[in-house]
Amino acid sequence: MATKRDYYEVLGINKDASEAEIKSAFRKKAKEFHPDLNKDDPTAADKFKEAQEAYSVLSDESKRKMYDQYGHAGVDGSSAAGSGFGGFDASDFDFGDIFDSFFGGNGFGGFSNFNSGTSSKVRPTRGSDVLMRMNLDFDEAVFGTEKKFNIDVVEECDECNGNGGFDMEKCETCHGSGTVTSQHQTILGSFLSKGPCPDCGGIGKKYKRKCTECNGKGKVKKNKKITINIPAGVTTGDRQRISGKGNPGANGGENGDLYLEYIVAEHEYYTRDNDDIYLEVPITITEAILGCKKDIPTLYGNVKLTIPAGVDSGDKQKIRGKGIDNEYRRHKGDMYVIFKVYTPKKLSKEQKSLIDKLSMTDLETVETEKFAKFTKQNDK
Repeated sequence: MATKRDYYEVLGINKDASEAEIKSAFRKKAKEFHPDLNKDDPTAADKFKEAQEAYSVLSDESKRKMYDQYGHAGVDGSSAAGSGFGGFDASDFDFGDIFDSFFGGNGFGGFSNFNSGTSSKVRPTRGSDVLMRMNLDFDEAVFGTEKKFNIDVVEECDECNGNGGFDMEKCETCHGSGTVTSQHQTILGSFLSKGPCPDCGGIGKKYKRKCTECNGKGKVKKNKKITINIPAGVTTGDRQRISGKGNPGANGGENGDLYLEYIVAEHEYYTRDNDDIYLEVPITITEAILGCKKDIPTLYGNVKLTIPAGVDSGDKQKIRGKGIDNEYRRHKGDMYVIFKVYTPKKLSKEQKSLIDKLSMTDLETVETEKFAKFTKQNDK
């Protein structure tokens, strides 16, 4: 039979170590050698058992005195029960902080309240938010609008004022504490944990008579017509929050919020880029050559625009301040007119005659002259 190591040596502490130092030392050993946390070391399980045994003796004042006086012989009978996982008495030791960092703060095996004395009453939980998409036409998004629509909302029950029942009394199962204590068997032994009372849901109180209107939930679903004002300037992807119209909360928690996400339809003529508006305007050859004045439809009515002589297709001209007056972002955009020169497909005899006469004149431009020169060079 292998010789047992000195318990103080096992935990790495001095013989005059305090109770807090003993507990701290065992906590470190548990983190280092617990077989569920250290799967790479084949000796981890044995080392953890050894640390368990040492802690079970040194943490008990009477056992520690016997061990200090007689060594292992003085505690062999009492410490044997602590040598295995199943017999280890951890009722005075809080393992929650050991395993929190490894199991996401939920404690080992789901039991985070090992005799810690902390309350496990169910707390009010806010309901989740809801996302709803709404289609808008171009003008509704640009100028803002009022929308009415029906939606299912969960509200406090009028019959029981949100209580879920009548004639309140203390829960007999948890005696009004809202929590019950249960025992669990794990590889570390037998543990006590506190959880919400299954009969009262952690509230600590029950009602003699359940409300039939809400079936004891305290809230009822209602279909309501909602009216909202959509600010001017919203665009596809923008969201607007409507407070308290989301999913219901639990245990008296407030409702979540409703978020409306807008999908804006395209316009037949206008193209939008943030708060700027682009409009393609067709002009004739003569208008492009000679220039002209033309009525331009803006978001706010027609304006007279002077088009300079000699514009080409694709040239654009800015009309300042005629873009979207964005109430949503507090910004006003501009409007850009893009010219598109159209060549007529059919000409009258008189028009052809005039074009023929025009072609006999010198209409060469810098661009056409450069291209003609390139053509001649390419022909060599």
